[in-house]
Amino acid sequence: MNRAEEKMMKNIDTANAGPQRSKAAARKSVTPKVISVSSRSLIKARTLQPGSLLPLVVEPAVQGLNLPAWAQNNRELIEGQVRKHGAILFRGFDIDSAERFAEFTQAASGDLLEYRERSSPRHEVSGNVYTSTDYPPEQSIFPHNEHSYCQTLPLKLFFCCVVPATEGGETPIADCRRILTRIPPKIRERFIEKRWMYVRNFGHGFGLPWETVFQTSDKLAVEAYCRRNDIQFRWKENNQLTTRQVRPPVARHPRTGEMVWFNHATFFHVSTLEPTMRDTLLDTFAEEDLPNNTYYGDGSPIEPSTLDALRESYQQELISFTWQQGDVVLLDNMLTAHSRRPFAGARKVLFAMTDSYTRTDF
Repeated sequence: MNRAEEKMMKNIDTANAGPQRSKAAARKSVTPKVISVSSRSLIKARTLQPGSLLPLVVEPAVQGLNLPAWAQNNRELIEGQVRKHGAILFRGFDIDSAERFAEFTQAASGDLLEYRERSSPRHEVSGNVYTSTDYPPEQSIFPHNEHSYCQTLPLKLFFCCVVPATEGGETPIADCRRILTRIPPKIRERFIEKRWMYVRNFGHGFGLPWETVFQTSDKLAVEAYCRRNDIQFRWKENNQLTTRQVRPPVARHPRTGEMVWFNHATFFHVSTLEPTMRDTLLDTFAEEDLPNNTYYGDGSPIEPSTLDALRESYQQELISFTWQQGDVVLLDNMLTAHSRRPFAGARKVLFAMTDSYTRTDF
């Protein structure tokens, strides 16, 4: 490793000293209890379960509390709590429509961001409020952070449950500070030294077309975007496109200073796909032509045992809750990964992003 990489490794334990307390100390400090987080005691808050900071559950302490109005007057409080806990579950406020959801999101965190450099199928409901992910209900979604492969990304994510599933459909979340320290040191060091590469192939009929991902049909505009965002690109026959982007696997949170495991190296690797989809893609495409895949930053393959260890590190940190109608979850996108379990029924969960941040570490 070079000096910068060695320094980054040394910084991990010191920067994340808070999240790495002993389990006994963690339980003692986050045992569920009602705490006052409002000068007027309009709301009450508690942790969801012993031994975990996330999520903080915030509920009304008085009837008829207007959550958007309260949020507008308590932005600093919300910011401080989401930085500490990584996630806040607002429950019991009846945020039951895209309009109410947008009103609260703007009050709590400002303007909603457009979904750019897309990776998952979503459709816009209204005014940069989107569906969470339009994958079939029988599919699970592996834990990940939104836009970890992008140079500019949202720091805050909002989810709103308008209609809960009749079965399943949870959105498990995980603390990326804890994931980082759970990963075996040799694996962590190898990734920090080599970084990771995300390869996308567009135009084969699988995955999103490049016109959807980049929100344009102008090839020159795509090329300009790629150059601005440190993405290698190559046009091929039949309007096909290949892109490659190399990113660091860890990042320092711009506001807390903590180091986090922040990448899609596991999420986009073909081995993480559910078996039926994985086998279909591998039977259809050569590896270099897969719609999505990941490698070490030098293009070498990631070992199967390493990927198994990474998947296990995510799974060990997952915390789940059952959606209730009107629930809103606010995530710090760098501190907390999110996922989805399969479901039955007419589940409807909305999604929005705020707080744009441009990275300077690659």
